[in-house]
Amino acid sequence: MRMIFEYHAKFNKRTGDMQFWTHENHEIELHSPDMIESRMNYIHENPVRAGIVEKAEDYLYSSARNYSGISALIEVD
Repeated sequence: MRMIFEYHAKFNKRTGDMQFWTHENHEIELHSPDMIESRMNYIHENPVRAGIVEKAEDYLYSSARNYSGISALIEVD
């Protein structure tokens, strides 16, 4: 795994390091259904913020597709 991070760090023009998570990443206790939904929505929006897709449900590898009623690679209960 370290070899993979080292390889990609060479091409990380912004930081040049092997950082995987963002610096401001920290754990959050999900103690209510509303908090869980909020965090899921945040995660689903990551491909949109990264400019990969226009809508979260357009990202093939996201469970946002399931929650939007669109066929997905893996079904979510």
